Amino acid sequence: MAAFDKSDNLATSGTAHDDQVKPVIAVLGAGKIGEALMSGLLHGGHTADELLFTERHPERSAELTDAYGIRSVEIEEAAERADVLVVAVKPQDIEPLLEKLRPLMTPGKLVVTLCAGLSTTLFENRLGDVPVVRVMPNTPMVVGEAMSAISAGAYATPDHMATVEKMLSCVGQVVELPESQLNAVTALSGSGPAYFFYLVEAMIDAGILLGLPRAIAEKLIIQSAVGSAKMLSDSDTHPVILREAVTSPAGTTINAIRELEKHGVRAALLAAIEAARDRAVELGKAHE
Repeated sequence: MAAFDKSDNLATSGTAHDDQVKPVIAVLGAGKIGEALMSGLLHGGHTADELLFTERHPERSAELTDAYGIRSVEIEEAAERADVLVVAVKPQDIEPLLEKLRPLMTPGKLVVTLCAGLSTTLFENRLGDVPVVRVMPNTPMVVGEAMSAISAGAYATPDHMATVEKMLSCVGQVVELPESQLNAVTALSGSGPAYFFYLVEAMIDAGILLGLPRAIAEKLIIQSAVGSAKMLSDSDTHPVILREAVTSPAGTTINAIRELEKHGVRAALLAAIEAARDRAVELGKAHE
């Protein structure tokens, strides 16, 4: 595969047993998602020598280097050494970063953006005719269970997409979608873990309300969540069928479902995810 001019540096596998040299990856912005990516890449077979990161706070840089053994560098060194530049800053911090990057871009670089709401066109307009791949991941990448969607910019080739897919396959599952659907992905799976955590938090509180010790309530709900997720993942059965299998006539579950419907939980989830999508659109428009 020849996604870069420096084709010998391309990753052709996401496994730890791959004998070929992987690309040098620089994570620009080591916040929560940047750290999650670096941690996931390490667990997925990359070495600390194949990774770099930039971070404007010295204390944070030292913390990450101590935790992962990855070296913190300045933007200039990251742009010079890395084959893949992963932009993982907050959307409001993107303009100063792109201003620094523009004169540093050279042929053979691939830009991967993890910034919610920001289009590939924004990066192309600021950086020139560079290959850009837009990614919407989520934080379970830190345990190798991310769900990432990727979209190609105007200059990204199938080989570039394959390179990004192999990189992200180290940390979970990947789907390729048109960029027009990325804001919906941001709202659904990008923010999705927060919805599940919110639900688990509420169910633990319910257990405490019913008289269970917190530790027991946490164990009951977390394992129930893990088991339910595995049933969904391992089966082709529709979620409705799985739910109905737990819902006996005149039983406890149907009474609980009735209360959820009475309080509009389904409608609230739809509205919440739509609101998240709208916010992603707003973030993009702010930089047009």
